[in-house]
Amino acid sequence: MRILVFQHLVSEHPAVFAEFWAEAGHTITTVELDHGDPIPDFSAFDLLAVMGGPMNVFNEEEHSWLVPEKAAIRHWVRDLGKPYFGICLGHQLLADALGGTVTLMERPEVGLATVQFSPACKSDPLFGQFPSVLQTFQWHGCEVSKLPEGAEVLAYNAHTPVQAMRWGRHAYGVQFHPEITHSTVDDWRRIPEYWADLVNSIGEQRAEQLALEVRPRLDDFRATARSLNDRLMAMASLPA
Repeated sequence: MRILVFQHLVSEHPAVFAEFWAEAGHTITTVELDHGDPIPDFSAFDLLAVMGGPMNVFNEEEHSWLVPEKAAIRHWVRDLGKPYFGICLGHQLLADALGGTVTLMERPEVGLATVQFSPACKSDPLFGQFPSVLQTFQWHGCEVSKLPEGAEVLAYNAHTPVQAMRWGRHAYGVQFHPEITHSTVDDWRRIPEYWADLVNSIGEQRAEQLALEVRPRLDDFRATARSLNDRLMAMASLPA
């Protein structure tokens, strides 16, 4: 598999998925959009994975590269019909690029939270075998508030009504962070925007302890990511 990764911050990378992809011998090409890397020709790639970042989809004046990125996502998904997997900002960019709406939340959602899968997931290629309720790791201050036409909600919770969505046959976005590893919390808490969201969401005292709170869940998160990755690779390998 030839995997193209859009990154928006050096510490927001595919993490555990990169481990799985390397084990399987897949080729990974990373484009650091915030560093000015050009978007390559899409004909050489099978899967587009778009990661998170501290910017918002509507911050186009501060981050002008968001405009060509959205156009590229739209072309990849709508025109080429290739498999797409977006996490957090990547989930929101998918929605925005296809005509949905992303807005600031009243309060960020950060830390451990459960999500519930919708009845539509029973036959879904990625999430069909998942339990009806899943423990997840969250870190976001925006949400998809209006789905693009043709999209379907696959997971939700009381805080964020669109925790996962699918558009078409194989364009997926997840608001939660299945890629988390043992270093994720410590890496992200050093980012000023993320620390502010963390404190705003759970308070400074609990924010200081978040890594300890998450640690007992890491094996379960890895197992979830492994299952998700296996299904993603199987789906991405199917003929268009």
